[in-house]
This record gives sequence, C-alpha cells and structure tokens, in this order.
Amino acid sequence: MKQPYFILVLAHSLHGRLRRVHVPHTALYAVLALALVGCFSVVGFLSSYLRMAWKVANYNNLKQDVSSLQKRYQDLQRTSNQTKAQLADLQLFANEVSVAYGLKTKLEGPADIASEGRLVPSYSETLETYNVLKSANFSRFHKQYASSWHTNTRPNLWPLQGHILSPFGARQDPFRGGAAFHSGVDISAFIGTPVKVAADGIVTTAEYSGAYGKLVVVQHGNGISTYYGHLSRLDVVAGQDVRMGQVIALSGATGRVTAPHLHYEVRSGGAPINPYNTLSKSLVAATPPTKKDFPFQSASGL
Repeated sequence: MKQPYFILVLAHSLHGRLRRVHVPHTALYAVLALALVGCFSVVGFLSSYLRMAWKVANYNNLKQDVSSLQKRYQDLQRTSNQTKAQLADLQLFANEVSVAYGLKTKLEGPADIASEGRLVPSYSETLETYNVLKSANFSRFHKQYASSWHTNTRPNLWPLQGHILSPFGARQDPFRGGAAFHSGVDISAFIGTPVKVAADGIVTTAEYSGAYGKLVVVQHGNGISTYYGHLSRLDVVAGQDVRMGQVIALSGATGRVTAPHLHYEVRSGGAPINPYNTLSKSLVAATPPTKKDFPFQSASGL
C-alpha cells in the first residue's frame, strides 16, 4: 500500500536540472508540529521573561517605597523623641512652677468632700489666676530678703469692717449639725468687699483650696500666719511680699458657705488661735452684732 506524499521539485539555477523530492505527509506534519511547539516555546519563554521583568520592576519599586517609608519612619521617630524631650522639659517646668507658686493637682479634704458642692475652680477662675500670675513681677532679691524689712508683723488689723457672724471656738456645724470647732471668725461682708492683710508678710498660698474656696495665706514670721477664705477674687500670688493694710483679695462666697462673708483665722505654729485677742486692739475694730444684718438670713462657713 502506497503512502500519500508530496512531490517537491527543485531546479538548479545554472544547469537547469530538475529534481523531484518525495516528502511524506507524516514528515510534513512532524515539521509543522515541531514548528508549533517551537512557537509555543518561544511565546512561553517571552511571557516568562516579561513576567520576570515586571516582577523585578515591581520589586525595585517596592524596595524604593520601603526605603522611603524607612526614612519617613526615622524622621517621625526623631520628631517623636524631640517631642518627648520637650514634654519632659515642660513637665519639669510645670513641677517647678507648682512648687514655686504652691499649686496643687488634686483636692484635699475629707472623703465626702465631693458632696459639699463645687470645690474646684471654674475656667474663668483659672484664667483669672493665670492673668494674675502673668502680670505679677517680683524681684528675686526682694522676695528673698523681704521679711527682713517687715516691721508690722503682728496681725492686729481687721481685714475688713463688719460684724462677727460666727466666733472662734465651739459652735454648731451649719451643714451637718452637732458640735464643731470653728478655727477662725466669720466677718460679714458683701461680695466684692476689699480684704486687707492684717500685718506685713509673705503670701504662701493664693489658690482655690477645697472648703475654704479661694484662699490667701500670709506668713508673718515667728510661726504666725493668717488665713483669708471664701474670697471672690485673688489679687496676690504665692511668694509676693505684702504690707499691713494692702488689699490682697475681694470677699465672696466660694467654697463651703451658706452666704457671703470672710473667714479669717490666725495660726501660731500651725495651730489655730483666737484672732479676737489681736483684732480687739485694732484701731479699726468691728463690734459684735446686736442683731443680724438680715433677719431672714445668717452666714456660716468653715
């Protein structure tokens, strides 16, 4: 049986001879198959090369992005370290200011102090204190040696004129009832009445202090200090030198009170003493009330 084949005729260009070549179908199909395989191989190789080139390009881009992100991370870390250093400096400065001006970061008092009303300063009161601090100008030399220039160190001046609403010593607690010890005297005064310091001294406290409300404490030397509580405005700051008769605040009704008045007390060695012993000798003395300023109202505080 003869197999089908193709006849390939070849002609020589010089001699003109013709030559016939019999090419079987199977051989031709084999050549075509090999050609197709070769084409597929070339296409596969090219596609693999292109994919590899694309991956290499993406890798280089990602590498550049990683380098850029690492640089940004280093910059952010450097900025964070600088910010932490600045924060540490600010915290140190805040601590120094707190120590210098006697500022406190938490309330002090009994466990049930929260039930006695608002005992923390408002935003406006805080801003007012800041303005006083900002406007205050002290001489370091003067603060250090001011006490040596004090001559009137005995607190024998009434801080303001008014009636004694609550005396020193035993009394009935105006909030809880029962017996209580009153560490000072309550002097009647309208809100905004100027309060004068009773003697020469150095202000050790000028801040909102729990049940006292806005409080000014003045150290007069020899262990003697005076307290001025329930104020509406502070006109001095801690560390300031004050002289007898100088206005240091305005009276008010801040802290633990039932009506506006001034709470005034004198302490010796940290222990409260009866201020009337010195107040009674003042040229500007207040007389104990024979009747209340307002028949329907009485003032009580600490």
